[in-house]
Amino acid sequence: MADVFAWSNFFTPLFPKLSWGQTAPILAATHELDADSAALVLPGVLLSLVVVYLASKFGGELSNRLGFPPVLGELVAGVIVGISALHLLVFPESGAQSSDSAIIQLLQTTAGLNSQSAEAVFNAQSEVVSVLSELGVILLLFEIGLESNIKSLMAVGYQATIVACVGVAVPFAAGTAGLMLLFGVPAIPAIFAGAALTATSIGITSKVLSEIGRLNTKEGQIILGAAVIDDVLGIIVLAVVASLAKTGEVDVMNVIYLIISSSVFLLGSILLGSFFNKTFIRVANLLKTRGGLLIPALVFAFLMSYLGAVIHLEAILGAFAAGLVLDESDETLELQKQVIPIADMLVPVFFVCVGARTDIGVLNPTVPTNQEGLIIAIFLIAVAIVGKIVTGATVFGQGKMNRLAIGVGMIPRGEVGLVFAGIGSASGTLSKPLQAAIIMMVIITTFLAPPLLRIVFRDELEPASESGSPNLNSQNQSPFVQESAMIKECFNQDSSAGIPEQASNLSKE
Repeated sequence: MADVFAWSNFFTPLFPKLSWGQTAPILAATHELDADSAALVLPGVLLSLVVVYLASKFGGELSNRLGFPPVLGELVAGVIVGISALHLLVFPESGAQSSDSAIIQLLQTTAGLNSQSAEAVFNAQSEVVSVLSELGVILLLFEIGLESNIKSLMAVGYQATIVACVGVAVPFAAGTAGLMLLFGVPAIPAIFAGAALTATSIGITSKVLSEIGRLNTKEGQIILGAAVIDDVLGIIVLAVVASLAKTGEVDVMNVIYLIISSSVFLLGSILLGSFFNKTFIRVANLLKTRGGLLIPALVFAFLMSYLGAVIHLEAILGAFAAGLVLDESDETLELQKQVIPIADMLVPVFFVCVGARTDIGVLNPTVPTNQEGLIIAIFLIAVAIVGKIVTGATVFGQGKMNRLAIGVGMIPRGEVGLVFAGIGSASGTLSKPLQAAIIMMVIITTFLAPPLLRIVFRDELEPASESGSPNLNSQNQSPFVQESAMIKECFNQDSSAGIPEQASNLSKE
């Protein structure tokens, strides 16, 4: 452990803050421990990972069997094992102490951890799990970037772009202004919560559209394209608000700088991608040992994450940009397959930790002091739904079209919405009631979207098997790879019905 202490002391002046505002170097708390107690940090981390993986798997499987995305089950499972219920996975920033942690109590009972060192072991264990959670979200955004086909984005046309822009601007403006004017929430937390309302879950919407046979319709393609663009815009918004959270104040010039730098960073990465891809493939082909494709890709993703962090944006923006760049390579599908096991190991840590940090007790209506938090949750849910439904009204010149269905298809939040909540929690920007309200918004909109989509399409439904929509459920694939295959299948099934020509037809109508 002495070597770890030396390295942490060496890097502390170079990196005084972790990427989302966490101070303290990794394992800093272990300086307070004797050798015997310090040796118990690793068992504590291992037990935490056991809890994370069991919770994510049980929650994900149950959610999948009920027809909902596995990520929602992982989130709910995290709430159950966290500060709200079982106290198996708790964190100091949530106000918990070592005496609140069931894992620390187990170490005291079975491994001889003394009460004097319990707090330091608890802090060190929590720091390590938090870092693993941050690595998980970096890999998550890298994976989403790999799935976000740039050519497909460019093919969906101006209608999807308009829907996406309105779907970001309206909820963000309404949510931020409402929280500040109606509830007196400070500017930075209000902006963070408003930004969490912007994202749309591509995976949830595309899965439901495929099941009801509407994925290849005009409405389905506009929803799909808008959701992808919406995610890109959401990542830019996330980078901006997370950077604002670090400074703690809203500076107009700083906001303008962050918006421009985020956009230039993404666009520059994409433009350079065509040149970089050839070099990347040549390097990968030269490597003959295991990981010849995966390791260079991870090196590139982590370097891009580092660049995103050092230019005062966010590491996750760099990871997303790296995914977009490598999406254009000839080895994209193989790389997606190789990333899956790594992502399966670390991404659940992020989602379960987001749930574990959420104290839903602050929304208990029987406690008078909690009523404001509950009202905020209801307000955010209303803005989240209405702010996306209005996007359907922006579709023009299309004749007969189910505009309500387009708005409803943009409602579900998902993994990106949870990224907002997780970063806001880790940076200390969000209060407990506001964080819990955001989590409730993500859960409710995700639950509501599938039945609402079926209702608004009820007069147009046809069996998915007759519509040519792909059926990917039989394959043992990651949800992101399923989603990517679904999108690419939609674009490539039939050139006579493909999006490029349909986008052209849409502009002529």
